[in-house]
Amino acid sequence: MSVQRGVKFLVLFLLLAVVTSMAGLAAMYFAISRGPAVTPGSVLVLPVPAGLRERQANALLASVVGDGPTVRSLVDSLRKAKVDPRIRGVILKPLGPQPLWAKAQEIRDAVLDYRESGKPIVAFLEFGGTQEYYLASAADKIYLMPGSPLDLVGVATYEMFVRDALDKFGAYPDMLHAGDYKTAANVYTERTMTPAHREMAESLNRELYEQLVDGVADGRDLDREAVRQLVDEGPFLPSDALAAGLVDGLLYSDEIKRQDPFEGTNWIETPDRDYRRIGLASVGLDQGSRIALVYAVGTITSGSGGVDIMGGEVLGSDSLVQAIRSARQDDSIRAIVLRIDSPGGSAIASDVIWREVMLARADKPVVASMSDLGASGGYYIAMGADAIVAQPATLTGSIGVVAGKIATGGTYEKVGITVEPVSQGRFAEIYSPVTRFSDDERAKMQAHVDAIYESFLRKAAEGRKTTREAVHEVAQGRVWTGRQAHERGLVDELGGLSRAIALAKERAGLEVGEEVELVIYPRPKNLLELVSEGLGGVKTAFGLGQLVQSQWEVFKHMTVSMDLFRRGEPLLLMPGVLVP
Repeated sequence: MSVQRGVKFLVLFLLLAVVTSMAGLAAMYFAISRGPAVTPGSVLVLPVPAGLRERQANALLASVVGDGPTVRSLVDSLRKAKVDPRIRGVILKPLGPQPLWAKAQEIRDAVLDYRESGKPIVAFLEFGGTQEYYLASAADKIYLMPGSPLDLVGVATYEMFVRDALDKFGAYPDMLHAGDYKTAANVYTERTMTPAHREMAESLNRELYEQLVDGVADGRDLDREAVRQLVDEGPFLPSDALAAGLVDGLLYSDEIKRQDPFEGTNWIETPDRDYRRIGLASVGLDQGSRIALVYAVGTITSGSGGVDIMGGEVLGSDSLVQAIRSARQDDSIRAIVLRIDSPGGSAIASDVIWREVMLARADKPVVASMSDLGASGGYYIAMGADAIVAQPATLTGSIGVVAGKIATGGTYEKVGITVEPVSQGRFAEIYSPVTRFSDDERAKMQAHVDAIYESFLRKAAEGRKTTREAVHEVAQGRVWTGRQAHERGLVDELGGLSRAIALAKERAGLEVGEEVELVIYPRPKNLLELVSEGLGGVKTAFGLGQLVQSQWEVFKHMTVSMDLFRRGEPLLLMPGVLVP
């Protein structure tokens, strides 16, 4: 009897713990879902930290672990502030660079859109880095902290090659590719840039530099040649930056309220961490006809996706196909916007997603919107859409294929380990991790790579309504900026998510100026799903949160682990991201 009573007590205790946890989570959910009060006459303070992600995967988890702002939340805050009569102005605070440039352009576009309201927006730079200044140049005025230099110095990129290190370890990179510019494996196979690699890198760098010059010239009302000369003179001492007309004043953050255009008026700061909890619908936005916003973020792999060992997002084909299919089958959804931020990945998974995009396109308009990356497999899944929209600085194209392995037999020999295979079948050892490809194995692999490349070209030609030869001319693995891709017919329009949504509305027969409700896919998990799965995800997210520094954000954004893919799997992957 005492044992039975003990078991009953334990069961009741566990049930009580579950109910208490659910009640606590429910209370927390309703607490965070209730927006804060905004005092009339407020000034929105909008920090823009480094390493922004596209969106929050789950609002509840974000509130628990302090996920902070995203590209989407910052843009939405500016959209709300534009029409919210309680907000009289905005202070923009760029706090660090983004890994690439298109996300900065997305926020810069939102700043320019906000300025159409006639309300003031000023930028405050605690440190004036090049990209931070580029973003700040969209504001009415720029203030720089008196002790900070203005580090306006142009654009530089760096490539790393590990071939000599592999040789020292006795490892051999046995890689194949289709496309002279498909340099994703060059980090392993080369000791320096090939001529094609350097040509592409220099072209991209020049283009981003010109976009920097254009933005600063437009924002500061300066001649472009004058901006080029100023960039060549940087970095600037604060006083020199002021004398050159690059900033409007040198002051500390607390002094902004005494400066034009905020001086002489009592005003209250509204932090963005509070303001982003204000619902879009409460100020008349995000309502009306429904458009699906499907996020395709991360390295493309088969399966459900998730997070890789470096904390980067992994885009699983199963999850994305289900999201697109759900939007396609929902009769209330008038159009689909596929928001892509991906360097590519598995050729097979990319093809699976492309097929679902084509099926959706047969039912309703589909518009692809590219963020920082829409390259290789990221371009593959976009080319099934009715139209592709990219930022001028988006890295896209990279229509090519790479495959291979790193043969580590020499490494084992160096440490006294012998690996002996036992196999049946002519090509049973084609994916051996210790030996190089034989001539026959290499020919077999190259045939597969070439076939995938040809399929890529044909599908791109179909999507772009052109010929295979025309696509091949601008393909061969070459990466383009969005602006270069637009000039070459790989992209339909330049702009951000707002432009893609406007295009989707137009194709769905809606008025371009009509407000619409964006329905997010894959949908965030609800409270019951989180409880049923336990809090392991929260603990994982918290642990990763301890490691998030700007350098780590840059690293994980621009790297793709080989462990994500099947052995020997052909990849549609842009250059400069593949790591062992």
